[in-house]
Amino acid sequence: MGNYSAMVADTLTRFKQGKPILYYTWTPYWLSDVLKPGRDVVWLQVPFSWLSGAQSKVDTKLANGSNYGLPVNSMHIVANKAWAEKNPVAAVLFSEIKLPIKDINAENAAMHGGQASEADINRHVDGWIKAHQQQFDRWI
Repeated sequence: MGNYSAMVADTLTRFKQGKPILYYTWTPYWLSDVLKPGRDVVWLQVPFSWLSGAQSKVDTKLANGSNYGLPVNSMHIVANKAWAEKNPVAAVLFSEIKLPIKDINAENAAMHGGQASEADINRHVDGWIKAHQQQFDRWI
């Protein structure tokens, strides 16, 4: 046990040295842009769902057959209801936006690496839009 940031730093050092690693993480998170699942690491799976309490009947097996032992979590944009009513176009836009997890991981990694100023983030946004212009145009 220890400080998560220190353990991640140790994990990255061990990985770079070619040593075995085992770590716990979540997504989106910058670490998954550095240690890319499917390329550098694999998500461990379980043979069956086994949750307790209110989740005891939850099946954690995904449609593709993978089972990571935890239910899938989704992130959503939330807004104050009064604000959304005053800004219905924005509310519709927020309901349409879906970002790939790899892109969120990459943004987290850039910010973690020191590119976290407002100017940096605006540059990242502009770059993302340019790289995904057709998708962005459909949203707008």
